[in-house]
Amino acid sequence: MTRPMPGGRRRVDKVLAPEFAADLGSLSLAELRGRRHEAEQEEADLSFLRRMLHGRIAIVEAELRRREGTDTTSVVDELSEILSDDTRSTRGSGRHLSVEPSRVDEHRRDVEAVVADATISDVEARTDDELSEALARLKAHEAEVSEVRRDVQQVMDALTMEIGARYRDGSASVDDLLAPGAGG
Repeated sequence: MTRPMPGGRRRVDKVLAPEFAADLGSLSLAELRGRRHEAEQEEADLSFLRRMLHGRIAIVEAELRRREGTDTTSVVDELSEILSDDTRSTRGSGRHLSVEPSRVDEHRRDVEAVVADATISDVEARTDDELSEALARLKAHEAEVSEVRRDVQQVMDALTMEIGARYRDGSASVDDLLAPGAGG
């Protein structure tokens, strides 16, 4: 995951381009919904990437705790508990997403590239320094992904507010959504 690039061709570049959420009042309702769907899909992908990073971070942190002596069980033996840790926030963005992540394999490769796959594929075989470096890279990457995700959520909010305003002022009608053949 790299930061959005002006003029870039990825969906995140498009969604975070200033013109994507500019002059929303001039767009048709269908165009607003299409843009919101694109932003929602990007948010779902970024959320999935964050969850992958959180899992990797938890694994490395558990191994480092084991080495410090604060936890003596092997990471492999506790993997299911580590990944379901109730102390981590499981609250989402409070949004109902109607889409699933679309780039699962790409995100997996992205996470592995951050830590050079071998670094955390066998945490017990890595040195403390290697794990510390991997942890720092994972946390930095997670912070970047989180920031981009917040930016995408702001775009989603702007689009949702415009759609809501149209329903409130009567320029859009729920009846239009319910009509046969409506593409919603």
